[in-house]
Amino acid sequence: MTRYGILGFGHHGRKRLVPAFAGAKGSKLVGIWRRDFEKAQANAREYGIEHVFTSAEELCASPYIDAVFVTSPDAFHMRDTLLALRHNKPVLCEKPLAMDVQEVKQMLAASRKANALFGVAQNFRYSRSVNVIRDWVEAGRIGKPIFATAHFYFHGERSPRAWIYDPSLARGGPIGDIGIHCLDALRFILQDDVAAVTTMAHSDAQSGAVEASAALTLDFMRGTIGSVMLSFRSEYRTLVEIIGESGIVQAESCLSINNPVDIRLLQSGKVIDHQQVSNSDAYSRMLDAFSAAIQGRGVYAATGEDGLKNQLALDAAYTSWHSGQKEIIS
Repeated sequence: MTRYGILGFGHHGRKRLVPAFAGAKGSKLVGIWRRDFEKAQANAREYGIEHVFTSAEELCASPYIDAVFVTSPDAFHMRDTLLALRHNKPVLCEKPLAMDVQEVKQMLAASRKANALFGVAQNFRYSRSVNVIRDWVEAGRIGKPIFATAHFYFHGERSPRAWIYDPSLARGGPIGDIGIHCLDALRFILQDDVAAVTTMAHSDAQSGAVEASAALTLDFMRGTIGSVMLSFRSEYRTLVEIIGESGIVQAESCLSINNPVDIRLLQSGKVIDHQQVSNSDAYSRMLDAFSAAIQGRGVYAATGEDGLKNQLALDAAYTSWHSGQKEIIS
């Protein structure tokens, strides 16, 4: 059993990670730290968490903690990751990994120096919907992919994470918050990397300096054209669709863990295959995969090195928005 401590326990920890640890087989949440110690104590009592630490340093140094899960706001990811790595603890870090590529490179260098596993919490790599689509595309069931699309919307103004509008804490608006999931899912499905990004985005009175909605066009290395549609101003929806030379695979609610996902394979306008799956245990599967990798049993699917490729695309997306031009990833 791998014992985890969470740095930055908050809304995400309560809503997603506590249930995920409850469903995990080889991973246990045993400690938390958050800036408000009284709130941390209340969380620990409510969720039966054994240890509450007075500082991030204390958590990382504790012999009761085998691995650290960083769930603090984006601007603190590098700080918290480097702290854990100085104590030679494996680190699973929430997405986006950092505020820019240079921070990610520092995190990677520190993980190599510590010889400690460093991964990104890209839970959708462990969702059944994404993996079914990946398998069907890899098997050639739609032919060569021509277009790859991912949509992700929700009402961000209702989110309890008020910091997502603060550019000193968040790596932008929906591009950094949920666009990173779409970028990663398409890269994972296509088993390809992004060569260039073109971004159109709009901000509004509430989003301020960060974007409220955005559309990204992606040039993939092997020629697939990608598109990502994102918004903090629409009803919740996620969609993934891959259009190939001889067929289409599509899944409504593909990047959701709450709803059943219907995956359809179409050829000549007709559904020739259909599968319904649940992603409800994706977080638990992710945790157990990271734990197994720590123990030398398997490879974690979203390594820090792979996360760097997402960060390159993410940084390019923001550069393109502000320049108004296509940004080539070198």
